[in-house]
Amino acid sequence: MEPSQASESLVKRLAGPSTGKAGLAKDQSEINQIIADVSKGSKFYEASNNEKKKDEEVSKKIEQILKLRDELSSGVDMQRVETSVDHIASTLLSKLESERDLSQTIVHFDLDSFFASVEILNNPELEGKPFAVGHTVVSTASYAARKFGVRSGMATFIAKKLCPELIMVDHGFSNYSDMSKKVMAICKRYDPQMCPAGCDEGYLNITSYCAEHAMGADECVQHLRDAVFAETKLTVSAGIAPNLMLAKICSDKNKPNGQFHLPFDSEAIISFMHDLPIRRVPGIGRVSERLLESIGIKTCGDVRTHRATLSLMDKQFGLVHLLRTHLGIASNSVEPPQREERKSIGAERTFQPLGDKDKILEKLEEVCTELESDMEETQWTGRTITLKYKLETFEGSAFILPPSVNLIHLVFTRAKSCSRWISKKEDLFAIGQELLLPELPLRIRLIGLRVTKLKDLRSALDPSIGIKRFFNGPTSPNKKPRISEEEEPCSVPEASARKRKPDSKPPPPEPERHICPVCGKGVATENEAFNAHLDSCLSRQAIREAHAEASTAPPRPPTPKQTDIWAQWRKIKKSHNIIIYFVPLYFANVALTPLPA
Repeated sequence: MEPSQASESLVKRLAGPSTGKAGLAKDQSEINQIIADVSKGSKFYEASNNEKKKDEEVSKKIEQILKLRDELSSGVDMQRVETSVDHIASTLLSKLESERDLSQTIVHFDLDSFFASVEILNNPELEGKPFAVGHTVVSTASYAARKFGVRSGMATFIAKKLCPELIMVDHGFSNYSDMSKKVMAICKRYDPQMCPAGCDEGYLNITSYCAEHAMGADECVQHLRDAVFAETKLTVSAGIAPNLMLAKICSDKNKPNGQFHLPFDSEAIISFMHDLPIRRVPGIGRVSERLLESIGIKTCGDVRTHRATLSLMDKQFGLVHLLRTHLGIASNSVEPPQREERKSIGAERTFQPLGDKDKILEKLEEVCTELESDMEETQWTGRTITLKYKLETFEGSAFILPPSVNLIHLVFTRAKSCSRWISKKEDLFAIGQELLLPELPLRIRLIGLRVTKLKDLRSALDPSIGIKRFFNGPTSPNKKPRISEEEEPCSVPEASARKRKPDSKPPPPEPERHICPVCGKGVATENEAFNAHLDSCLSRQAIREAHAEASTAPPRPPTPKQTDIWAQWRKIKKSHNIIIYFVPLYFANVALTPLPA
């Protein structure tokens, strides 16, 4: 890649992922160049040239793709390939077209500059002024600030360079959460099965509502937007289309405080998609955009133009997926999010660098308050608490790290495991404080807590315990079972806990446990302990009597079926290194059979 091209791609990358935000200038070349110039020499840019390295990696990948394209097309009649593709595509397009469903009315709603709008409600003097919400990084910007190029994800020192009059406003997370809940509750009046896509956006299927209330889609969406404004004083933009992808694209057409209705007609949809920049398609980011642009695809209409190349490079790009995008065909199923087993739940704060212990602890307390609220609302509790923090200087402080390590996003963590479930603010703060105090003094710009080893309080306990569960239990020696709530409680440290440097080594793994097939209790699986427990559960006298009876009877040869059972038990014994007990109640047909030689 030529130096000028490399420089151009780097400038575009440094502009960030949110260059398509509503309210920004259409031609951002000058703004992007200012961002690049300001970034150079900063700690973010110079610490490890992170963005430059990523840009170079994408450039190398593009070179490989172009080389592969040239190799595949060398000596190939592309006109003939296109004809062949058209022949195949005609059948494929007909099949894809048959999947098009225009029967459902899908709406994507998006609150306009949500955080900034809430801050204006709290402080009306901000109305019409260029301001941004955040600390070291902009979370969102008012539309007055976006005119200067300020946008979410941008470092504040760059934002202030673009807009010297920029006002920075602290986050008000509790207000955002309350407002979000109010808006979602209003939207559920129109579709109880709506699907939130964040705190400020979501999808609805208003087909049934429109039929029941004898109103059109435009009237229904206007009614929804009016209701949101009347009850929250927040404005909403919306897109109306036959599927989720198109509705998402349409909601950005008339921002802020507007709505756009895409005609429910195949030709109108294809025409709408033809000139749409490929980056506007949900799921296509900066990297995919550059890769597609490298082979000439800048708009959705270019997919058909370069169908021959895409056919030859189907493995790299996915011809069918891009054809579906070109046609504007996507899912129209709107369902509420399913509750799935999650690995962690956490909260964090980013702020101007702090070195004062009391102020850092205040931030930690804010994190604990939010985390307790989230865990209570989502009904999770956990046993391992992890503290995370980032340093002021983007550097590893006293840590000696190789140059290849990206210090910009380096996160330091300290963790503690407890033997009881933790979810209350007091417990979270006490543990977080115990982990944090030994690290001070430090100047940090981010602090957070994460809870893992979670338990779902909504799930019903499985009452089925016994021998089936015993044999179908975890077999991996590294898999830790859940601990009963009746076990010894965790000793939560007080504020005056002794300042001990957390051990950098992870705590020793807990012994694997299985459910006893007789009494149903969790028992450690070490041979001696488990055998001793079974001895206490089983009737030893019954085993002795059965064994005595067997010893007086003449031995009988095992049947083929019994021999096969013994072979399976040998494998279990060898793989798990356990002593096999024979319980007459369950294995009466084999317990007294002599073991085959």
